[in-house]
Amino acid sequence: MSEAGEGGGRVAGSPLPRRAPWSLVAATATLCLVSATSVWTAGAAPMSREEKQKLGNQVLEMFDHAYGNYMEHAYPADELMPLTCRGRVRGQEPSRGDVDDALGKFSLTLIDSLDTLVVLNKTKEFEDAVRKVLRDVNLDNDVVVSVFETNIRVLGGLLGGHSLAIMLREKGEYMQWYNDELLQMAKQLGYKLLPAFNTTSGLPYPRINLKFGIRKPEARTGTETDTCTACAGTLILEFAALSRFTGATIFEEYARKALDFLWEKRQRSSNLVGVTINIHTGDWVRKDSGVGAGIDSYYEYLLKAYVLLGDDSFLERFNTHYDAIMRYISQPPLLLDVHIHKPMLNARTWMDALLAFFPGLQVLKGDIRPAIETHEMLYQVIKKHNFLPEAFTTDFRVHWAQHPLRPEFAESTYFLYKATGDPYYLEVGKTLIENLNKYARVPCGFAAMKDVRTGSHEDRMDSFFLAEMFKYLYLLFADKEDIIFDIEDYIFTTEAHLLPLWLSTTNQNISKKNTTSEYTELDDSNFDWTCPNTQILFPNDPLYAQSIREPLKNVVDKSCPRGIIRVEESFRSGAKPPLRARDFMATNPEHLEILKKMGVSLIHLKDGRVQLVQHAIQAASSIDAEDGLRFMQEMIELSSQQQKEQQLPPRAVQIVSHPFFGRVVLTAGPAQFGLDLSKHKETRGFVASSKPYNGCSELTNPEAVMGKIALIQRGQCMFAEKARNIQNAGAIGGIVIDDNEGSSSDTAPLFQMAGDGKDTDDIKIPMLFLFSKEGSIILDAIREHEEVEVLLSDKARDRDAEMESEEQTSSENDSQNQSAEQVISLSQTFDLVDQESPDESSVHSHLEPTSPAETPDATSISPSGETSNPTESHETTSLDGECTDIDNQLEEQSETEEDSSPNVSWGKKVQPIDSILADWNEDIEAFEMMEKDEL
Repeated sequence: MSEAGEGGGRVAGSPLPRRAPWSLVAATATLCLVSATSVWTAGAAPMSREEKQKLGNQVLEMFDHAYGNYMEHAYPADELMPLTCRGRVRGQEPSRGDVDDALGKFSLTLIDSLDTLVVLNKTKEFEDAVRKVLRDVNLDNDVVVSVFETNIRVLGGLLGGHSLAIMLREKGEYMQWYNDELLQMAKQLGYKLLPAFNTTSGLPYPRINLKFGIRKPEARTGTETDTCTACAGTLILEFAALSRFTGATIFEEYARKALDFLWEKRQRSSNLVGVTINIHTGDWVRKDSGVGAGIDSYYEYLLKAYVLLGDDSFLERFNTHYDAIMRYISQPPLLLDVHIHKPMLNARTWMDALLAFFPGLQVLKGDIRPAIETHEMLYQVIKKHNFLPEAFTTDFRVHWAQHPLRPEFAESTYFLYKATGDPYYLEVGKTLIENLNKYARVPCGFAAMKDVRTGSHEDRMDSFFLAEMFKYLYLLFADKEDIIFDIEDYIFTTEAHLLPLWLSTTNQNISKKNTTSEYTELDDSNFDWTCPNTQILFPNDPLYAQSIREPLKNVVDKSCPRGIIRVEESFRSGAKPPLRARDFMATNPEHLEILKKMGVSLIHLKDGRVQLVQHAIQAASSIDAEDGLRFMQEMIELSSQQQKEQQLPPRAVQIVSHPFFGRVVLTAGPAQFGLDLSKHKETRGFVASSKPYNGCSELTNPEAVMGKIALIQRGQCMFAEKARNIQNAGAIGGIVIDDNEGSSSDTAPLFQMAGDGKDTDDIKIPMLFLFSKEGSIILDAIREHEEVEVLLSDKARDRDAEMESEEQTSSENDSQNQSAEQVISLSQTFDLVDQESPDESSVHSHLEPTSPAETPDATSISPSGETSNPTESHETTSLDGECTDIDNQLEEQSETEEDSSPNVSWGKKVQPIDSILADWNEDIEAFEMMEKDEL
């Protein structure tokens, strides 16, 4: 996402005045940036030029490591698998679902990296890469790909490569042979994508076959009915650039039509859009709205389309949406999804990592304060987990533990630094570099994190990592003279590809229909922005940004973040705040009376649980019915959260001996018996196979496993029996390897090893479980290196100085040759407990319930949306502390929201009961869908 350079035109300020001469773009932006920077640096010690150069060189080395290994081990495949040092080819690896729709057998990583090579001043490598693309890449493959991903990565990559190729050609040293071949490929690809737009709405199908198009039997696609808002709304930059470059107007026309339709279908009262829309009818399929996954780049492209194309209607639409975002979704420092038709009602209590781009977009908008707040909150989460989890809750716990090396946070860091000049953001970038090298770097590239809690890896290095991450990090530390062209002359697409701003005055033959004013009365105050006076944008205080960040320093660890509790109009007239699900007690008469008022019935079940059912028509008023609806939604979220908390977290097996040095981390299933690694120091030792290998009888090789970690095969007896046998032989730990050949946590959820129904207190050693694929890594390492030392722990630990020293003394060739054995397969899902019996190889059962004295029964949810709640009190607070001043926080937030939204009074906008009833079934469906939602 975002605007290029020290602005791509205008980083520090707000959007330019309408109809501003585009020749003044760079000059206006530069004035803003210089003024802003001078204010900031007056009170902060800048990072030295030498250190910035050192960090910039470090970024170059990291890029070389990633790109070089892709070219050596993966090209011409689409992506590198950095743990196994080979290419990922569609159809030759187990399907990963929608993630694989980005792969089209068109050397994706190479195309996505083209303009990065030029930004990093690798012009010779760029020239060589362009020749390879022209020689080797085929765009006519019989493969179904995502229209969205192909547009932003491949079409955008070809156009970005073309933009910089003609720039280099004009300079007269490189690319003198170039004759617009990349542009011709881009045009070919554009025409291949056009059949996707063959819908009555103009919204494209989400997928298309590169060879056969849509609907034909051999196309294997064209039956989809839904697409995400971002998927349909993130086309205008690339398609318009293609039209402006080639003169073929059809591409820009199709992209404009899709944007026009999305604008028409926005929810009129809230001015928000949903996540998923029916491409034929225009009905919203998912009615929740946010700034993260599914919507993010739609907002981004509205603002950037105004920058690139000079069309006022795009700015008007963006400002209208932005006003709604700040009114409903923004709860500083949080950004929480809401319902488009009930925007005061939160749709979920967690956030996804893709929203990390939003502070950068706010910089482009000129709204700096909330950008600083949200960015700082995200940075605190990163400092806690080393990376930004794919999703995390409002109290900053991990919701989805993966991290595929996303660049959005680095992007926002870069733009905040360019807008403020605050060296704090250079230190943030330095932290990102250190974490990537420390936790994600492997011999054949950089591996995505399968679980940020354990530090385990995934055999994955997405193309966007090279397209965006290194570009933003290098630009963060680079001075203007470090870049061989003026980056202010370009705008960044959502994939960080560069398009020249001069396209705004080229081939302007598109018929523009301004549909904005046809559907809404717009507040002119939204559009009178000019390049702001820095004394207003940045108050006369060189520590302005620091003063905004300071209250958020401990938001993750010690305090309850502002904005977690949604302030609704229940505070009107001094009324008490609405009952929250986390505070509810079934034995409290006052709570029961509040439930009755909200139309919520309470039913005591025979098993001791309490079931909650809401009938909106029985509520005392429409406002109470809305409170009840929110209460029920919170109960659903709370139930899911409690069920996850009952599961034991994953464990880690880390290979620490030469030549692995702690780089290889395997996610392991825990056991419900033996040493608890979360409470005791990790166990470290060399591994040895037990005899018999199944460990079901007294070991015949006790001398081999004495003082070591025994490897045992699953099957033929209980897990606890295996543990006792290896413990009696003197083993200090055990690893059970699945006997189902080829099993992998990539395709199956891990589970916890259960006891044998007897007292297992006699088992004192730690026991972990690995699937066959993960276990084979250790077995292969033994065959090749004989002595293999591992670390059993609850989380992968940092490599110690001894490891680092040993690695540094080993040859570079050795570290490069340790490839094929390093297959790391991981999982964060622990839904089942595996228990074996002599008669059956495995019996799967649910987790054993926790004693009621320790933890209340989990809320249960019926398919119809009914919810059961424990009879005991349960309170959800921040991760490491309690919220003791909730009432005061509520009052402060109520005052804040009333001040920021003076024209909104939900107390006056009372919905009739019939309206609430009409929405009820839709809401329940949405809640259930959100529980199953994937990024």
